[in-house]
Amino acid sequence: MSEQLTQQQTEQARAEWVRAQFQKANEHLASKGIIPDNVAVNDSRYLPPYLAVWKLNTKDKQTFWVISGDLPTDHLPLSAAKDAREAVRAFSLNWQLKAQQIIAAATMDKTQQDFANLLIGRAQGLYEMFEKDELWRSSQLA
Repeated sequence: MSEQLTQQQTEQARAEWVRAQFQKANEHLASKGIIPDNVAVNDSRYLPPYLAVWKLNTKDKQTFWVISGDLPTDHLPLSAAKDAREAVRAFSLNWQLKAQQIIAAATMDKTQQDFANLLIGRAQGLYEMFEKDELWRSSQLA
């Protein structure tokens, strides 16, 4: 007899994942010396278990896009994108550039090569998500 998750269990698992990603995003900014203050919930988007894109405001009145999930946690200034969908594209392009810089470096070890390959793969996945209109319709990615 196979167990199926009830709708309540599914919603609870989703909420826990979202909370964990929010904490991950806040910790990422804090590790960079940026103190988060609050989140712009209506502008943030999540697609468990793949990605969450947060629009986070800081104590010093700056705003950042932060991405977390099954990919490296990273941040960009608000000026990099007008909305969460554009932020996904901006992260994709930024990661492609970072990967190229790592590959172009003369002293690349296995760890750096693996990270460059991870960035390339995740960047491609992000761009595919960016291109899917059905993911960005009102309630699909919220």
